[in-house]
Amino acid sequence: MRPTSARVDAVQPAIIPQVAEWIRAHPGTISLGQGVAGYGPPPEAWEELERLRREPMLHRYQPVGGFPELVEALQRRLSRRLGLTVGPRRGLVVTAGANAAFQQVILAICDPGDEVLLPVPWFFNQEMALTLANVRAVPVPCDARHWPDVDALANAVTARTRAIVTVSPNNPTGAVYPRSDLLAINTLCRERGLFHISDETYEAFTHDDVRHESPGAFPDATEHTISLFSFSKAYGFASWRIGYAVLPATLHLPMRAIQDTWLICPPVASQLAALGCLRAPDDWLETRLAEVRATRVRVLEGLRELESWVSMGPADGAFYVFLQLAGEIDAVELTHRLIVANGVAVMPGTAFGLNST
Repeated sequence: MRPTSARVDAVQPAIIPQVAEWIRAHPGTISLGQGVAGYGPPPEAWEELERLRREPMLHRYQPVGGFPELVEALQRRLSRRLGLTVGPRRGLVVTAGANAAFQQVILAICDPGDEVLLPVPWFFNQEMALTLANVRAVPVPCDARHWPDVDALANAVTARTRAIVTVSPNNPTGAVYPRSDLLAINTLCRERGLFHISDETYEAFTHDDVRHESPGAFPDATEHTISLFSFSKAYGFASWRIGYAVLPATLHLPMRAIQDTWLICPPVASQLAALGCLRAPDDWLETRLAEVRATRVRVLEGLRELESWVSMGPADGAFYVFLQLAGEIDAVELTHRLIVANGVAVMPGTAFGLNST
């Protein structure tokens, strides 16, 4: 008997559990790898959970697409922050995290053997999700700034291409894609009959004078743009598993059908806490973001002292710095060695679609 499916066998080994195992074997290791905020949710999140005591009906299944109060609050937030509107031609679905939203989208728009273009470095969970769906992840190298190469993306489109993915602000590079590039990709998708999947998990994290642009707010973007968001990062909400997708109305029912099959509805306790996050005053979030920006400055200053050993991008967004080291050493071996010898954990670039050295 074959113990596992071919699609599972084809998925790259999950690097985060492997690094976590090495960390556990070396207590005291400082983890600089996994993208987790150093703070928890605001007090309003806990206050909203009290409704579970007072309202017994909340212990029953709730709407598959999300708790109505949360959906409405998210619509107001998107309109106010990003100019992204939800209406008759575009819907919003609350999901159990942005990763779940991505995989549900892929199941909704792709058949086995279809292709999705991923700028490299890619976010490894997206490549893994595509492989699990029997969809081919097509790597397309970025330029030296880790910005998408629009011409290369256009040349990579085939008859089986269904979508182009952008992650901006970017995991793992910290790059923030300029409006001109995102607009060109969005236009390319519209002209070629493709979906533009825009992962905006880190939209709150931009630094200095850099601005985040949401492709869903571009003119003529409604019918082909899918925007993914998460509570995990900005609100210190990683383990609560709440994300959401804004997508064309034609995909609303397919997404609901997939979600109903997977989990019926996102966990109600987490949705209530997410609603509480949105009710927190703006200065709560701004204070946390200021702390992240101050940490970024200190990290970049320290790394500049190592210029002869490492090169890096500007890290204009998210909370990552993507380093390229002088010399040749296998990236996974270096990751293990840093934990064993130095007590510092990072993520190897190979997990993000790059060469091993």
